[in-house]
Amino acid sequence: MIKAAFLDAYCLPTVCPQLASTCPPCTSTACKVSECVTSRKAGGLCNLCPDRANKEHILQTGGIPLIINCLSSPNEETVLSAVTTIMYLSSPGSASHPELTAMPVVQCMLRFSLSANTRLRNLAQIFLEDFCSPSQVAEARSWRAHSALGIPLPRTEALQQP
Repeated sequence: MIKAAFLDAYCLPTVCPQLASTCPPCTSTACKVSECVTSRKAGGLCNLCPDRANKEHILQTGGIPLIINCLSSPNEETVLSAVTTIMYLSSPGSASHPELTAMPVVQCMLRFSLSANTRLRNLAQIFLEDFCSPSQVAEARSWRAHSALGIPLPRTEALQQP
C-alpha cells in the first residue's frame, strides 16, 4: 500500500538527488529536475492505481486535487500520467467522486481533445466519452468563462488546426 507521505509531496516541485541523477538531459537546472521528478512520481502513481487498495487509499487521503493539479504541468508525460490516473480513479457512470469530473476537469479535457499530440487527444476523448455525461460535456462547451483556460497544454503541444 502506498503511504500518505507520498501523496503529500506528489506533484509539488521537489528535487530528489537519487532520481535527478537518472533523469535525461533535463538535470541542468533545478526547475527541469523538478519537472523530471514530478513526471516520475505521476507515472509511478498511475501504475499503482489499478490496484484496488492503492486506488482507495488515493481517494481517501486527498490525492484527487494533487493529481488534478498535474494537468497543468508543462511536462507532456506528467499530463498523460495525470489524465490516465484520473481515468483509473473514476468509474464510468459513477458519481462517487464528482471532483474527478468537475467542470474545470471536463473543460481541461475538452481542451486536451484538441491537442496535436495523438496520445493526449485520444486519452481526453476517451475520458469525455466514458467518464462524463453528454450533459456535462455540453455544459463545459457552453461556458463563457472557461476555468481551464489558464491550464496550458504541455510545452511541446499546439492546438490542432481544424
